[in-house]
Amino acid sequence: MIRNFMVFVGPISSIFDFLTFYVLLHFFAHRGAVPYRLVCRVAGHQILVVFRHPHIHESSAQPPSIPLLVTCLAVVAIGMYLPFSPFATMLGFTPLPLSYFAFVAAATAVYLLLVEAAKRILIQRATARAHKEWKALAATT
Repeated sequence: MIRNFMVFVGPISSIFDFLTFYVLLHFFAHRGAVPYRLVCRVAGHQILVVFRHPHIHESSAQPPSIPLLVTCLAVVAIGMYLPFSPFATMLGFTPLPLSYFAFVAAATAVYLLLVEAAKRILIQRATARAHKEWKALAATT
């Protein structure tokens, strides 16, 4: 199940990485150079997929623990704060326009919806496969 989830979500993640950098280079680069290392910190939509890891049954899905939730949100907040902080120049960061954050928010929402759809498809397939195997086993006894 986890292997299949990685096979489905890996390409989705790569597409959104490419989309993020394409938008950055074609729509925001003319406003000033935006270092690659900054975008990696700000466009970290992958951190949020931690909350959508696959479960065999939705009823077994547990909400994330408070430490995990706080840590992930802190990483995202720090990544968004750094380009505007006093440390930005020392780190070589330049502030990104607010419209870029709007793009990242929209792209992240679409990314999470696609990950959720992939997860649901995989759960349906796994459940159907398990049911079919159970029926075959029941028929042989």
